[in-house]
Amino acid sequence: MSKRNSQAAKTAARERLRVEREREAKKAKVKRQLVVAGTIVGVLAIAGGIGYAVMQANKPSAWEAAADAKLVKPANSSGENGTTVVIGKADAKKTLQLYEDPRCPACAAFEQQIGATIHEDVKAGKYKIQYVGATFIDNNVPGEGSRNALSALGAALNVSPEAFLDYKTALYSEKYYPEETDDKFKDDEYLIKVANSVDALKGKTAFQKDVRDGTYDKWALLMSDKFDEDGKKYDFGGTPSLIMDGKKVTGSNGQSAPMTAAEYTTAIDAALKG
Repeated sequence: MSKRNSQAAKTAARERLRVEREREAKKAKVKRQLVVAGTIVGVLAIAGGIGYAVMQANKPSAWEAAADAKLVKPANSSGENGTTVVIGKADAKKTLQLYEDPRCPACAAFEQQIGATIHEDVKAGKYKIQYVGATFIDNNVPGEGSRNALSALGAALNVSPEAFLDYKTALYSEKYYPEETDDKFKDDEYLIKVANSVDALKGKTAFQKDVRDGTYDKWALLMSDKFDEDGKKYDFGGTPSLIMDGKKVTGSNGQSAPMTAAEYTTAIDAALKG
């Protein structure tokens, strides 16, 4: 082999090696760029996820939003915020203020034992009732069923006073009232199921829409505020509580509400005379 051929071969070999190294360098550069891009995307995704989580955490709950929403007052209510709910004959001279929490087991027992007597008395014009709803059990036994059921009662009141009373009776009935710790009343569909047992509400789409839309959510919150204010005024903090002429109506123990029809009638007759 001549020196010329040998030199040419070496030059060609070096050129091939240079080209190969450049190709490998380019591949490595592209790989590094892809890794960096992937890392940036990953960081952005994590940052975006954290940002979304923070945004969701700071987003007001439905009830917080309801507090800032426009107030819708149910028909058949009165007062500045529509929280005065008086049912009965206009010429009835006395008014019984009745305080109840939809999730309250004592209220359920009270309604199951005495509800029919109250309805008969009101229908006969013996007295009117002024209903005030409470929601304190949502705080004591965490949930939202008291507020949600009270909002649904507002939707029933918007239909008629009779629908309101009958729906309240159904909610407290043995058939539909859940355990205090079972927050069934937070479920709109369950509240509608109960309403379908009431003739005036059965299949009533406007009522159902109000329940699902939370039309009377703010009203329920303001009604609960009224319970708190009256509790301080009349010195009570639980339910059921009864007030007539500014005085508590109690059972034989002189402290809590009467829990039998006989005790109730005795207590009411005394209050009506007083």
